Amino acid sequence: MGAQKSIHAGKAKIDVNVDLTHKLCASLMLTPFSLYIKHPNLFGGSEKLDVSWDKGLYDSNVLVAYRRPRPEWLAQQSFVIQHSLSPEIGVHGVPTDNFTRSGSGGVNLSRLSVGMDLNEPASSKWSSATSIKFEHVRPLNDDGRSISRDLDGFPVTCSGNLHDSMVVLRQESRFAKANDCTFSRFSLQIEQGIPVLSKWLIFNRFKFVASKGVKLGPAFLLTR
Repeated sequence: MGAQKSIHAGKAKIDVNVDLTHKLCASLMLTPFSLYIKHPNLFGGSEKLDVSWDKGLYDSNVLVAYRRPRPEWLAQQSFVIQHSLSPEIGVHGVPTDNFTRSGSGGVNLSRLSVGMDLNEPASSKWSSATSIKFEHVRPLNDDGRSISRDLDGFPVTCSGNLHDSMVVLRQESRFAKANDCTFSRFSLQIEQGIPVLSKWLIFNRFKFVASKGVKLGPAFLLTR
């Protein structure tokens, strides 16, 4: 059960969604909701502004994106600011009891990123995107205080400090081909931590995903 409301303020549009299916466990806990603000012509030159805030029971994500119009044959630029807060599951696993904070090992990640996205003009089958962002990650306990170790005494940052900082260059290429009977697609993503400062994180990540689908009667058989 939930509630939804759309408001038009001039050229801007505001969408609000509230989830009423969760029972509040504490008097100060906000019920899950989402807020979206879109403006198609911010400064009179077709500049687009998108603001979103998604609030769950134990996680939150705020995203601000500003896009300037450019010719279609040039890469489209977006300036992005994002902040998220969520239980850490990469090391401590999926929290028990429906993602309660006590089940997350007492570690929550506050992540702030600022940067730019570039989307290259797409061909009939290929598309590519590049982004470069500064990221600041700070582990917090269930009370919102900065920590450098979890409940078992193990470090939760690579640097051993209360936070980790990095500049991340991300490149992704995607291919998709489809007809009435089959479809194929794959994507290759590369992430690099650029050593702007010696104390910032350095890393390389590669991710490749491929899938193929074949139509069998009224259904599709999908392989990955």
